[in-house]
Parts: sequence; C-alpha cells; structure tokens
Amino acid sequence: MSRHRTPPASAQGPSQPCPRTTGRDIRLGRRLGLSLVPLLTMLVAGCATVQPDDTLATTRQQLGGQQDALTLQRDDDQRAQAARSADTLLAQPLDADAAQRLALLQSPALQALLAEAWAADIAGTAAARPADLRLTWERVVHGGETELTRSLGLGLTDLLLWPARARAADRQGDARRLALAQQVLAHGQAVRQQWLRAVAARELLGYHEQVREAADASAELARRMQSVGNFNRLRRAREQAFQADAVARLAQAVQAEVAEREALVRLLGLDSDQALRLQLPERLPALPAQPRDAAEVIRIASTQRIDLALARRELDARLAEGNAGGGLASVVDVEASVIRSRSGDERARGTELELSLPVLDAGAAKRAKLDARQLIAFNRLAQAQREAASLLRERYAGYRSAFDLAQQARGTLLPLRQTIADEMLLNYNGMLVGVFELLAEARAQVGAVITTIEAQRDFWLADAALQAAIQGVPAAAPPLAGGGAAAAAEPAGH
Repeated sequence: MSRHRTPPASAQGPSQPCPRTTGRDIRLGRRLGLSLVPLLTMLVAGCATVQPDDTLATTRQQLGGQQDALTLQRDDDQRAQAARSADTLLAQPLDADAAQRLALLQSPALQALLAEAWAADIAGTAAARPADLRLTWERVVHGGETELTRSLGLGLTDLLLWPARARAADRQGDARRLALAQQVLAHGQAVRQQWLRAVAARELLGYHEQVREAADASAELARRMQSVGNFNRLRRAREQAFQADAVARLAQAVQAEVAEREALVRLLGLDSDQALRLQLPERLPALPAQPRDAAEVIRIASTQRIDLALARRELDARLAEGNAGGGLASVVDVEASVIRSRSGDERARGTELELSLPVLDAGAAKRAKLDARQLIAFNRLAQAQREAASLLRERYAGYRSAFDLAQQARGTLLPLRQTIADEMLLNYNGMLVGVFELLAEARAQVGAVITTIEAQRDFWLADAALQAAIQGVPAAAPPLAGGGAAAAAEPAGH
C-alpha cells in the first residue's frame, strides 16, 4: 500500500514551506478515529470463545433422557465424576440403554469426537468475525531527517458484509452441530447392536454348555452299556461323535462370546479393570407383543431424520454464503486508514482510502463457484430424501420379516419340539422307548433352540437398524432373515 509522506525540510529547499494537513482533513481524521471506537467494542465482543455446551446442545436434544451423560471432559475432576457414574452402571448387569449411557461416559473415541467438534466450532466462529485491523509503522530517512508514519487500516467491504457472513456462519455452525449429533447417535446405535450380539453369544454359550454336559452323560452311558454287552460299537460311536461335535461347538461358542464381548468393550471405551467388571444379561429381551406400525414409523422418521435436516442445513448455508456478498467482495475491496506522520518537528494527520479494482478477473469464477456449491447442495438434498425413503422401506421390511420369523420360532417351532420331547418322555416312562431314543430326541431339539435364539437376536438387530433409519444415522445392516440359523437347525448326528 502506497502512503503519502511529507518530504523533510532538507528535501523541500528553503523557499518551500512544509505542507500541512488542512483543518478539514484533521476533522475527518478525528471523525474516522472516533468511529473506530464502537468498532473496536464489537471486535472485543466478537472474541468470546465458544463453550463446549454450545457445541453439544443439538446432540443433547437428540439424546433425550441420556443428555446429562454427554459432556466434554476437560479435566481430571470431570473424568473422575464420569468414572464414578460408570462404576454405578457396571455394578449390575448392563441393559441396552445402560450400555449406550456407559459409552457416553467412558468412550475416549467419543470424547475425541466431541473435542474435534468443539475445535471446528471455534474455528467456524472465528472465521465469521470481522477482519483484523491493520497497523502499519514506517520509518524513512531522507538525508538527515527521519520521517515516522503510523497508520491504522480497516477493510470497509469486509465490515459491511460482516452481518451477512455472520448469518452464513451460524447456518454452517448448525450444520456442524447436526453432523455431530448424527455421529454420536450412530455410535450409540453401534453400541446397541454390539450389545445384542454379545448377549446373544452369551446365551448361546450357556446353551452349548448344557448340550456338552448332556453329550458327556450320553457318551458315558453308551460306554457302560457296551461294557456289559447291551450296546454295539455303532451305537456307541454315534454317541461319541455327538459328544465330540458338542465339544467343538462349545469351543466355537466360547471364542464367539469372547470376541463379541471384547468388541463391545472397545465400543464402550472400558479399561482392563472395567472390562473385568462388565456384566451382561443371561438372555436377550423378550419379543414385543406387536410389531411397530409402518405408518407410525414413517411419521416419526419424517420429523426425526438427522441426515435430511443436515442436508437442508447444508443447502441453507450455501444459499447464505451466496447472499453474504461473496460476489461483491470478489469484485471490489475498499480499505480505510487513519494516518499520522512526523518529520522532524512537523506533524501531519490524514486519512486514506484504497480501492482495488479488478482488471483481469471481475469475480466471475468466484460467483460461478458459489453457484456450483449451491447446485451440489440442492441435488444432495434431493438424493438424501430419495435414499431415506428407500432405506426406510427396506429396513421396515427386514424388521417385519425378522419379527415374523422370531415369533414363529419362539411361538411355534420351539413349543412343537417341546411337545415332542414331552411325549417321548411319557413313552420312556411307559417303557415304549429306550433311553437312547429319548436322548436322540433331545439332540434334535438342539437345532430348534439355537434357531430360536438366533432368530430373536436377528429381530433385535433389525429393530436397531430400523431405529437408526428413523433417526437418519448410519448403522450396520441387519443380517438376512434366517441367515446363519439353517446350519444350526440341523441336529447333530445320532
């Protein structure tokens, strides 16, 4: 920026008086200087730091009854308080809601996410503030005279566009907070789904332990029967094969239970001591009496989907960005400065306006870029709406199918197998069948029980996936109805 300097007396010659600013220039400089006072006040007010509670407000609204568990733990006292709350939850078997609450209290990954969101909020707020004042200090020596010039400059275009930029920044901040809420809810849904897998694995493990005990008793009975000549090698080999299969399946169930439990521990963010104290229920929750109504699901989703709200905020932010004077700022920029200079005993005051006029670029590229961003946001919103409707239909169909299968397994398949077992026991008591026929029927019942447990697990996974679709958050797709249960339904050799 070029500055007008008062030539020193040695450079002007004896017949040229030192130029002075007029009274009008001084009054203008004073008025401009006084006008900077309220501006400086606004700048100081704009330096207020964004607090974590402001960043987390939207997410807490989405969490409902668990909103008090969501805090950014910034010191040891807050972390200790969260650990005490976690200890209370770990003192009893953990249900799905308590698992989600525990993750909010304990997960370091979630705390890192909250800290990143806070930092992004601070950066976004800082970007919306007016541009900094520019202070220039010059020292120029002319011969034996030294000239000192000080100037304080401010971009007038930036100041005029500040309110519009602040409104655009607010919309972008809303979008960031919605994105945070979406990530936190997605983490909660992941915790819920993993809790279901861990509890189902624990329930299957308990059942496989019972099967192994029954297989051991059957094999021992077959050995004794053969030793007294009442059993042949073929029948004893079948009992031994069933025992070996039961041992192998139990080993697989043990590994599956450990893997699912540790996956849950990682999502909860538990340390080694807390992981040892983690207690899970023995069984999955019972099936609901009736499935959710499709019309009610669609109605709730229309008001709760965060992904659609986020896409709308992105579009609003792009529209506000275009209305924030981006086109004007790309064409012209005006800077005002207050100048004070001293050369020897001569002092001068004045003002300066600097206007930048584009010659090679009239801002068309920047305006086109804003238009492109608005077009991108508009089409992303349209695509999100269509994908949301499709995903909701798919998830609800999977939910209903899983409900029907679980209800059939629990209400039809398992009772029929129990009826058969009861009839076989009556026949055994009436000496119509032998003990090994009774054991063979018990082995046939193994597949029905495993199928029922897996069908119940798959239903609750489908329910969690449907809830994620209603909220508009990412979640793992539920398993296909009946997947993995067919092999288990086959009874072991007998």
